[in-house]
Amino acid sequence: MSGSTLEQVDTHFLEAIAALGVDAHPPEGTRPGLLGDGLAPARALELFDAQLGSRHLDLVARTLRARGEGFYTIGSSGHEGNAAVAAALRPTDPALLHYRSGGFYLERARQVPGSDGIRDVLLGLVAATDDPISGGRHKVFGRQDLAVIPQTSTIASHLPRALGVAFSLSRAQKLGVQPAWPADSVVVCSFGDASANHSTATGAINSAIQAAYRGLPLPLLLVCEDNGLGISVPTPRGWIAKAYGDRAGLRYVTADGSDLTDIVPVAQEAADWVRRTRRPAFLHLRTVRLMGHAGTDLESAYRPADQITADLDRDPLLGTARLLTASGVLRPAEILDRYEAKRAQVRTAAEQVAGLPRLASREAVVWAVASDRPAVVRELAARCAPDPARHQACGGSLPEDRGPLTLAQSINRALADLMALEPGAIVFGEDVGAKGGVYGVTRGLQRRLGPARVFDTLLDEQTILGLALGAGVTGLLPIPEIQYLAYLHNAEDQLRGEAATLSFFSAGRYRNPMVVRIAGYAYQRGFGGHFHNDNAIGVLRDIPGLVIASPAHPADAPAMLRTCAAAARADGRVCAFLEPIALYHTKDLHEHGDGGWLARYAAPRAWTLGHVPLGRARTHGDGTDLTIVTFGNGLYLSLRAAAALARSGIGARVVDLRWLAPLPVQDIVREAQATGRVLVVDETRRTGGVSEGIITALVDTGFAGRIKRVASADSFIPLGDAAWHVLVSEGEIEKAARELVGDIEQRRS
Repeated sequence: MSGSTLEQVDTHFLEAIAALGVDAHPPEGTRPGLLGDGLAPARALELFDAQLGSRHLDLVARTLRARGEGFYTIGSSGHEGNAAVAAALRPTDPALLHYRSGGFYLERARQVPGSDGIRDVLLGLVAATDDPISGGRHKVFGRQDLAVIPQTSTIASHLPRALGVAFSLSRAQKLGVQPAWPADSVVVCSFGDASANHSTATGAINSAIQAAYRGLPLPLLLVCEDNGLGISVPTPRGWIAKAYGDRAGLRYVTADGSDLTDIVPVAQEAADWVRRTRRPAFLHLRTVRLMGHAGTDLESAYRPADQITADLDRDPLLGTARLLTASGVLRPAEILDRYEAKRAQVRTAAEQVAGLPRLASREAVVWAVASDRPAVVRELAARCAPDPARHQACGGSLPEDRGPLTLAQSINRALADLMALEPGAIVFGEDVGAKGGVYGVTRGLQRRLGPARVFDTLLDEQTILGLALGAGVTGLLPIPEIQYLAYLHNAEDQLRGEAATLSFFSAGRYRNPMVVRIAGYAYQRGFGGHFHNDNAIGVLRDIPGLVIASPAHPADAPAMLRTCAAAARADGRVCAFLEPIALYHTKDLHEHGDGGWLARYAAPRAWTLGHVPLGRARTHGDGTDLTIVTFGNGLYLSLRAAAALARSGIGARVVDLRWLAPLPVQDIVREAQATGRVLVVDETRRTGGVSEGIITALVDTGFAGRIKRVASADSFIPLGDAAWHVLVSEGEIEKAARELVGDIEQRRS
């Protein structure tokens, strides 16, 4: 035997049923009744139908792939017992399913009139634009009216989101916000035994246990489908039970995934317990993997033949068929009839969808990356502008305008105004509560708004972002804080693999709006080293649809924060709000006491707007000799350098990008053409830094002038004064500017 191939699994089932005797009758006196603990014949037949449908979908997926008409062959064969988990839940319970969930999906679809789960799955297999969830972009289990949230294939990356959904159901209700699902829902999240070892899974489960320990409602049913293999790597026998079977605060139950008389009552009891207690539970399903990991997987290359053969006898379809025949519900011949009838049904449906239209253009693919409605965002942002009347909505405790504010203070005030308007806005992260953040940016917010809306999390960035993912899709407006940019990197896949892909893989049907505040960049004096002075944002810049805001001045930051919140609320945008730590408490620009880095929060001055459109820059000055393009700390350095250049007769204008994605290309090109010389000042690294995108945009648009850049070194940032050797300096900017305009200086001299 070369492996449990399509033909072998199919043939083994047929032969095993035939061996029972196709005309056999149940034992004398047998009458169909309960087949086990609470399993009625009608329920068993419903589950068997879902199991049969899932199996034949796997079989036809291999056929479609061989004909070049299908594009996905990871199947659910051996895991069809998960249909019983769906039967234990309500069709409105949000489900985050891994890729072996065919049985669950078909049973969930059966519970919702008008649904055709088989056709749904087939549409995904052939990448048809009629696919009801992704529109042909990927094969995922998902459908909005079935409360199934689509998941990617990233290992265990959906567990933090599941945690966030479970947390947010009760939190939304507490805040008076209607959640996307009934408040008494159970959130179900399935994953494999190999995934259970991933740090994302262990972190999410640890967070669930801690939440339960603290008495927070967390109705999460974790379903580990343990087939003993992670592609070719075996999971040690008994490991899942050992790792999760005795965790304080986590109820553990287990069942044989091939035996409905075991799994049905166990799954029902687990689901009912979670719904009643609002606490997490771990359902360990012992399953088997049939037909390999996927169509390209040759099991015989890494598994002994006797193991593969033994697995065939653990086929859950065989288990259900034997149960039905032994109890007198069906004769073997009727089992075979149902099996072949389901084969014909699935094959016919496959033929019907195989020729349906697929995505036919770049535009058809990418529109689902993110919605973009500037007019709607502008209107919403205007509603978030400063309004003294709304201060009363926060209990009248917001401070009066006490004069010009620093960057940190302006963000604090903008958050307070925003949360006064948005009852579903929540701020959370490490030290954001009573302490008010390590730099005081959230100071006083918890006292004014309460611990239900401003709260501390445990020390885990994956959990912080997972809470945001779940909160956003549930109906809240999450504003999480990542304490330092360097701390984002161990959790960045929650943005890349989960947040940014949800709209894409659901064709805009699901969205997870959020504004992630990130304290970052370098130039802190007297404190730091790499982990507190990180200037690496390349990992964010290539995430499709991600908005990257980079406010530098206190006059811009509030309006940009309002825009991000409005874009999140209106269009479901995922926004990274990068705040330069070194400028948080800066007051002066050119000399002590000039107040050049302060701004009145609501004063009608040139720099202050209620709304900053996505992808629009701001130009400082109108010099005609040189255009300096920069952002973040670079704005502070460049304005000082421009003043020094002006003293020697060189007129420079400074363009603050404000948005790193989308880049303000139109503004960059316009200001570049105004002088014909461009100096890009990039505080991020020379390789993979923002300057690469700026210069490329200039070249792509045909800019024919001179271009030069200064950027930080391709280095981590060391401690103390050594940092100045690798970071862009004011002197370096001035020197590069003079080199770029040298011909002007020569003519004038």
